[in-house]
Amino acid sequence: MLRRKSSIITAALGAALALGLSACGGTPTQSPGQGGSSQTAGSGAKDEADAAIGKIWNPSDKKGGTLKMANTADWDSLDPGNTYYGYSLNFARLYGRALLMFKAAPGADGNTLVPDLAESLGKSSDDAKTWTYTLRKGVKFEDGTPVTSKDVAYAVARQFDKEVFPNGPTYLNALLDWPKGYKGGLKDKDADISSAIETPDDQTIVFHLNQPFGLFDYIMQMPMTMPVPKDKDTGTKYQEHVVSTGPYKFETNEIGKGFTLVRNDQWDPATDPNRPALPDRIEVQTKVNADDLDNRIVSGDVQVAVDGLGIGAAALPKVLGDPSLLARTDNPTQQRTWYTSVIPDVPPLDNIDCRKAILLAADRTSLQRSYGGETGGIIATGMIPPSMAGHKDITTYKTPGDKGDPVKAKEHLTKCGQPNGFETNISYRTERPKEKAAAESLQQALAKVGIKLTLKPYPQDDYFALYAGKPAFVKENKIGLAINGWGSDYPDTYGFLQAITDSRDIRAAGNYNLSVKIPEVDKMIDQIKAEPDATKRGEMWAQVDQLVMDQAVVMPSVYGKALFMRGKGVTNVFISDSQQMYDYVGMGVQQ
Repeated sequence: MLRRKSSIITAALGAALALGLSACGGTPTQSPGQGGSSQTAGSGAKDEADAAIGKIWNPSDKKGGTLKMANTADWDSLDPGNTYYGYSLNFARLYGRALLMFKAAPGADGNTLVPDLAESLGKSSDDAKTWTYTLRKGVKFEDGTPVTSKDVAYAVARQFDKEVFPNGPTYLNALLDWPKGYKGGLKDKDADISSAIETPDDQTIVFHLNQPFGLFDYIMQMPMTMPVPKDKDTGTKYQEHVVSTGPYKFETNEIGKGFTLVRNDQWDPATDPNRPALPDRIEVQTKVNADDLDNRIVSGDVQVAVDGLGIGAAALPKVLGDPSLLARTDNPTQQRTWYTSVIPDVPPLDNIDCRKAILLAADRTSLQRSYGGETGGIIATGMIPPSMAGHKDITTYKTPGDKGDPVKAKEHLTKCGQPNGFETNISYRTERPKEKAAAESLQQALAKVGIKLTLKPYPQDDYFALYAGKPAFVKENKIGLAINGWGSDYPDTYGFLQAITDSRDIRAAGNYNLSVKIPEVDKMIDQIKAEPDATKRGEMWAQVDQLVMDQAVVMPSVYGKALFMRGKGVTNVFISDSQQMYDYVGMGVQQ
């Protein structure tokens, strides 16, 4: 089946090249208005390939209408303190306001930090160990209650508890100077946390770090700083009704089915220069079949595939072969790497030569086809994407034509005492056909050297909380390989690599680092945090990448790209470098 799917994609890519797409994945070689353009009915904006990259397609300030979105899975959580998927961080800005945010703007301008709930960027002191923010006046929760600094402090305190909130980032757990033995805002409601956070008045919040960190503002744009009213916190059930501070609030929310956002009448645009809030209503369906969703985007029944994964393999030939559909697409290069964790906790992968055998047996060209061919990514040799500091071409596991080297792989199998191969399981997210295809690709390639893989799909919303990110489950179920991917949280390599390589962040559940446990890497991460020189930090990150690859605990597949399709009737569409997909804050709908 994989072979047939791959040949279809290859043929489709050939058709795309004939239409004027470059071999690098979708940039028109013709001038605007030639080859790949058509007129969108009723919109007044001309459809052109890549028209939302670096600029706004179909700009409009017109308000009203219903924006229709759909997700192939359920959310990991709508709770801003318990979510970490990139699309969720993008979407959460519609109903929540963090201290800071990335500017809702196309291209590189979208990487600009701007004040959101705060009046300005943070003021650092004590050699970047203390950061102070002053809140805007007039910001309210959806029930009319004024937002204070204590609501922000509580939001940060509650997310500390990774037993209750396993999904969110751990940056603030590691960076702030928390009291010894602290268990989080839910369990230690009356604890004195002034060593980590102070609120001297209702408009001021002060963060105390345990070490200098000059990039702290970048952490403050993440949703765990969105205020939570302590008296409305229902713990794990808070996701059922998040109390809004943004321009939209939840009208309905059926977990596992979908939800609807409507205008929040307590949101004052005078306090929020960042959000145009164009639609009157946003309807989101969840758990929609991926292939069905692609077809509905094409037809116009749905306007946005909220998961930000791009067109899947089934619809790709149709889109690439039809100039009118191709003209509705954007194919950006992302700060993202799709890869497979090779987990040393699961025998015989506790032996480095067994791990190396996997990396040498893999067919990288087949893996690239699994992710959509040249529109889906560039064959990766390391973890750090090309646009980030520290990227380099790592040749440790280079094979002829990137198709794998069974002879070398078998040599390493002999060294690890498994000359005839071995059996293990490989996990992937059920709702993601590209990950299934990648698992099948590895299954076929590794079978050539005697390694038998059994595919184990698990639901996306709990993939890290209950399955691949839960060490006890991984060991018990012998998950030797786990397919996943990672995108940068912000445009610094710390915001990409730390979360998936720092072993000190590994906990009982909700892990995103599934396989990297290298003391030397942990030590280097601390050195990087303390290094003020950006060039030197980049060089050090390159060393970290090499160390991780030398231990063969991850197998990079592709540096991410995605072929996005603009929905029918949408306005203000653009790819933001910070979101690495369509920016949902600026989007509107045609009346």
